[in-house]
Amino acid sequence: MSKLDDIALQHVAKYFKALAEPMRLKVLNALQDGEKNVSQLTAISGGTQANVSKHLSLLDQYGLVKRESRGNCVFYSIADPSVFELCELVCGQISHRLSAHADIGKLLKARE
Repeated sequence: MSKLDDIALQHVAKYFKALAEPMRLKVLNALQDGEKNVSQLTAISGGTQANVSKHLSLLDQYGLVKRESRGNCVFYSIADPSVFELCELVCGQISHRLSAHADIGKLLKARE
């Protein structure tokens, strides 16, 4: 990151901001096994069609998903599969931290 200028760092921050919303992570997770339309993503995510569409628009803006119109339907798919590597790295780190906190909690309870 040290070789990135301020403009590039702003783009990096916006990319991470795009991933900093649980509904967008649900949508990306739903797309992991293949393309889907908004109705399918709404059913999977539990969001409203307007909300899911808004999140898809932002994900498209940052190049995380791509859209393809077919007739009167738009299908979305993953444009950048490396996003899953990033998410797995972060999820692994969070899992490790939660496990460590649980172990500390068990030790403290055992001392009581």
